[in-house]
Amino acid sequence: MKLTFISNYINHHQIPFSEACYKELGADYTFIQTSPMEAERLAMGWSEEGEKLPYVRCLYQEEELCRRLIMESDVLLAGWTDREDLIGARLQAGGLTVRISERLYREGQWKAISPRGLIRKYKDHTRYRKKPVYLLCAGGYVPSDFRIIRAYPGKMFRWGYFPPTMQYGEELWTTIKKNNGPIQIVWAGRFIPLKHPEYMIKLAEDLKQAGCLFHIHLAGSGEMEETLKQLADEQQVCEHITFHGFCEPEQVRKLMEESHIHVFTSNHLEGWGAVVNEAMNSGCAEVASGQAGAVPYLIEHGKNGLIFPDGRYDCMLEAVKFLLEHPKERERMGKNAYRTITDLWNAEKAAAELIRFLQELQKGNVIPAKAGPLSIAPVIWPGKIYRDLTAWR
Repeated sequence: MKLTFISNYINHHQIPFSEACYKELGADYTFIQTSPMEAERLAMGWSEEGEKLPYVRCLYQEEELCRRLIMESDVLLAGWTDREDLIGARLQAGGLTVRISERLYREGQWKAISPRGLIRKYKDHTRYRKKPVYLLCAGGYVPSDFRIIRAYPGKMFRWGYFPPTMQYGEELWTTIKKNNGPIQIVWAGRFIPLKHPEYMIKLAEDLKQAGCLFHIHLAGSGEMEETLKQLADEQQVCEHITFHGFCEPEQVRKLMEESHIHVFTSNHLEGWGAVVNEAMNSGCAEVASGQAGAVPYLIEHGKNGLIFPDGRYDCMLEAVKFLLEHPKERERMGKNAYRTITDLWNAEKAAAELIRFLQELQKGNVIPAKAGPLSIAPVIWPGKIYRDLTAWR
C-alpha cells in the first residue's frame, strides 16, 4: 500500500507517527510538506530538520513529483494545508482519501450560520459525503462541528497528535518523583490569553493561603510573561513559583517527570494540546480544562485525571486541592495516565491501527478500532462533557 500524507509542514508532533509509518511501509510512505515552517515556529524552537528525513518531500522543491504522489498513491492522508486544490483534484478523481482535521468552529458553532463559510465547507467536505472520503477527528469536539455541515456521516474516527512516547519503570514514582517535600506542579505552554497562565499565579496564592506544601513550575514564555511575574510579586508567591522561560522539549519532559500534577488551563481555542499527552506519559495526575480537543479523548474523569469546566477556576482549584490532599489518588491517576499513553494513545499504536484500517478500506470494509485512535468518534457537543464530573467523588 502506497500512503502519502500531505500537510503544511512536518513537526515534532508528527515525526513519531511518520517514523512508525515509515517503519511499516518503507518507501511506500511519503510525507509532503507544502510550505516552509514559519519564522514564529522556528523562534519557538521548532526545527527544520524534518525536511531532511528520508520520507519527506517538499512541494515547493519537487512539485511535479508531489502532484504525482497525491494522485497516484493508494491512499492520501490529508492534514491541514492551504493547498486545497491538490486535495480537491484527488477527490474529484475518486481516490481513497482520509482527512485529518481539528475543529471547524473553534470560536463558536454559531459561526456555522455564515453563508460564505457554508459554501466553502460544502465545496471542501459535504459534497463528498458519499465518496470514499473519511475523517480522522483531531479533538473531541470535531465530530459535532462536522455534524452541523452534514459531512462524513458514519465515517468519523478518533485521532489526535502523538508526541514521542517514553517508557518508564516503577522508579518514576519512587525515585524521580520525590515523595518528600513540596508537591511539584507543572504548567507548560506559551504565555498567551487562550492558555490562561494567570490561573497558575492565582493557584499559588490560594494554595499558600490554604497552607499547602507545593511548588509550581511554569515552562514557557510569551506576551504575558512580564505581567505574570509582576502579578506573582504583588501576590507574594514568588517563592512558590519558578519561571523557567522557554524550554527545549527535553527540558519540559524532565520537569514533567519530576512533577506530580500537570495543570492544563487552555480554553476552547486550543485545538488539541499535546502537552497533555506528554504530561500523562510522564506519569502526572492531570487537571485539565474540558474544552481543549485532547481532553475528551485522553482523560477519563476520576480515573486518569480530573476535568474542570472551561473558565471555572474554582473547579480547577478544587481538583488540585483534592490531589494534594489525597496522595494515593494522585499516584493512581498518574499511573493510569501513563498507561493511557503507553498502551493506547501513542504513535506506534496509531500507525498500526491506521494501516490496518486502510488495508480493510481497500477491501471495501470499514472496521474501526475498539478504543483509542481509529475508534468511532462520538458526537460530543461543547459543554456537554461536564454532566458526570461529580461521579468520581
